[in-house]
Amino acid sequence: MGFSVAPANPAPGHEPVDEFGPYVLADRGKWAELAEQMPVSLSEETLRGVRSRLDTIDLAQVRDVYLPLTELVNLYVMHTGHLYRATHEYLGLKERRTPFVIGVAGSVAVGKSTTSRLLVELLHQLPGHPKVDLITTDGFLMPNAELQRRGIMHRKGFPQSYDRGALLRFVMDVKSGAPEVSAPVYSHLTYDIVPGEFITVRQPDILIVEGLNVLQPARRRKSGHASLAVSDFFDFSVYVDAAESDLRAWYLERFMALRESAFLDPRSYFTRFAKMDADAAQAYAENIWDTINGPNHVQNILPTRGRATAILRKDSDHDIEWIRIRKT
Repeated sequence: MGFSVAPANPAPGHEPVDEFGPYVLADRGKWAELAEQMPVSLSEETLRGVRSRLDTIDLAQVRDVYLPLTELVNLYVMHTGHLYRATHEYLGLKERRTPFVIGVAGSVAVGKSTTSRLLVELLHQLPGHPKVDLITTDGFLMPNAELQRRGIMHRKGFPQSYDRGALLRFVMDVKSGAPEVSAPVYSHLTYDIVPGEFITVRQPDILIVEGLNVLQPARRRKSGHASLAVSDFFDFSVYVDAAESDLRAWYLERFMALRESAFLDPRSYFTRFAKMDADAAQAYAENIWDTINGPNHVQNILPTRGRATAILRKDSDHDIEWIRIRKT
């Protein structure tokens, strides 16, 4: 198939031919040809370190999908830098270049964490070995006690469950070149914010911000004016995509696997599920997806897909089958 361009402007009165919008579509084979000369590589040992539980990504997929993506990001970094220098020269400014910020979005269980950690490893190998930091928006979830006080514990992961002001300030401070910016730490073991713990970012060249809702557009204030959104500060963004049926299956598979590992830790918020019989645990996991994660995906996450610079579409085996790159 190679590359193709979907019609972006259908005739009046007709539905868009392509639901994704103005993207260039590439199948995996054609996409892989773009990075045959990429000066970066990855070992099997490093890949094991970045790969999430149940993720089947292998070195072939890294070569075919993520090396071309890294090269494309590098082009954006270079040309953004040229524009930054030209603008500052024109304005007579001598400030340090601001970090290049990448957003990585997608549903629960789709593999955002693997994609983000992989990009950190690959981007760091680019010429000049840029400093690359990764932050997840989990740290900006409201503490469980606050979610319970507001009566939205059952909406954890929905946009309203985050301290969006704190997340926005964090990204703005990093983007403005602040020497040090700290973010709260979230524990998946205790399923809550860790009191008094922070991750500190110190002027990275590239910052990756990973989260369910990072591509959310700005909200409109009561005054009618639009507020700022975290996505306003992204220079590049990736949406990891998959069919909803596959997302549900992967979530259930992961939940059941965790019963045999992390849930066995007595400190785990989910330790009670390790003691349940398999049928009861499966039913509980299905209920979590059907009432929380699934609706959040459909209502909040999926609608932001068309705002991404790049969309990576997975098949039912977790393999990337095609890539779309936004034209505008």
